[in-house]
Amino acid sequence: MKEPLRCRAPAVATIQIDDANVRVTRWDFEPGAETGWHRHGMAYVVVPVTDGSLLLELPGGETATASLTAGVAYARAAGVEHNVVNAGAAPLSFVETELKHLIG
Repeated sequence: MKEPLRCRAPAVATIQIDDANVRVTRWDFEPGAETGWHRHGMAYVVVPVTDGSLLLELPGGETATASLTAGVAYARAAGVEHNVVNAGAAPLSFVETELKHLIG
């Protein structure tokens, strides 16, 4: 999918670990900043560093919102496609761990 023209500031992605098992990325968003459209090729876990509110832009023009609570993790399966936007008035951060190998 070709990414549309951006009109928001980009979130800052800092890779902390990228080895054979996981990729750990810290995402830092100023108010209104976005990740840009992407599809997750791996299952992943997100641990918010700060409380915050996200706007999720989804395929087909749909949107959703999500509230983040610092320290409260959530997980998603591979294949999720979206653009993530900080919908709050304060900076927002989370750590995303992508799982390169699933056990089971």
